[in-house]
Amino acid sequence: MTGFTAENTNGFHAGEKGGAGQKTAGEVIKCKAAVVWGPGEAFKIEEIEVEPPQRLEVRLRILFTSICHTDLNAWQGENKLQQIFPRVLGHEAAGVVESVGEAVEELKAGDRVVPVFTGECGYCAACRSEKTNLCVGYAVDPMRSVMRADGRVRLFWVGPDGERRPVYHFLNTSTFAEYTVIDSACVVKVPADAPLSRMCLLSCGISTGLGAAWNTANVEEGSKVAIFGLGAVGLAVAEGARLRGAANIIGVDINPNKFLKGREMGITDFINPTDYTKPLHEVIRELTKGGVDYSFECSGNLEVLREAFLSTIWGCWGLTVLLGVHPSPKLLPLHPMELFERKIVAAVFGDFKAKSQLPELISKCISGEIKINLDGFISHELPFSEINQAFQLLAEGKALRCLLKL
Repeated sequence: MTGFTAENTNGFHAGEKGGAGQKTAGEVIKCKAAVVWGPGEAFKIEEIEVEPPQRLEVRLRILFTSICHTDLNAWQGENKLQQIFPRVLGHEAAGVVESVGEAVEELKAGDRVVPVFTGECGYCAACRSEKTNLCVGYAVDPMRSVMRADGRVRLFWVGPDGERRPVYHFLNTSTFAEYTVIDSACVVKVPADAPLSRMCLLSCGISTGLGAAWNTANVEEGSKVAIFGLGAVGLAVAEGARLRGAANIIGVDINPNKFLKGREMGITDFINPTDYTKPLHEVIRELTKGGVDYSFECSGNLEVLREAFLSTIWGCWGLTVLLGVHPSPKLLPLHPMELFERKIVAAVFGDFKAKSQLPELISKCISGEIKINLDGFISHELPFSEINQAFQLLAEGKALRCLLKL
């Protein structure tokens, strides 16, 4: 990923509207957003009002955003507890700081940044600990739909009758809009020469997969790995395992079209569950002569999770890392006694501390010290106005990451 230069941001200058020179700091901004009004309903490009940031908040101009399966799940309304509408979804993006609220010291207007769905205050006991990346105050909360500062939204839709209706936030970010307001703990500054169209991938999916391989599992050279679900997160796990020198990287998916891309990311063996009548864990144990050292569940399917768990080597050695988003109220398909034989753990954002560790990863990507194939994860690039087409591509399994340019 070397040789990139700073991208053209369409002449945008922080604190101005459309280059017209009108200062916007402290003002309500009118802009376009993709609003979803109900589960499974088509996104509507609406004009919304975005209020100024309050204490410890930042208002961003979003330049690029991509679509993650978590957005797809929320749009489809899989978890009824999260069905809060109207809402602006989106959490994988990159942009520029337009203005900052009171007490924000580490960011300023004009900074190039990526939002992250799980924040880091830097001061709480969890942030000071090396044992977790989940901040006490700003960890991801899928049920939260308002800002922390005052329990209100910063996004509004004005109806034909003049009524100002709240539009709810999503995963601390809401990036399917030209402007959004985010807690400063959930905003990471990136170098001035960082290509924002690629950096947005590191704000969620790619960091999650890489970190799961590096931080959570700590995959070592010569190990055996199985990845269940070859979306962007699963392929990022493969990329991380490849960079660590894993000897066998097995990819499991029912979509054979993903196998070619998987090989590009380092996958050595492919298994399509529809090709077998026996349980997948038996197939993998036979293939690896006993089981894999590490398995990664990236599909959000409980049956798949059990197969991933049983595919690891016996003897409290094998480790399964849970990465898929599972709908409530389903529970783990495991018997407690099985945990004497194998281990299972879950990871959020690949166990990266967003603000203190993500910048180092980005710097190493830009310098070429870590050669991550970011370009390979972008399967489609579309204008923001075609967001419904982008969601359809993802739902049909035809897209890996669809990059939307605002």
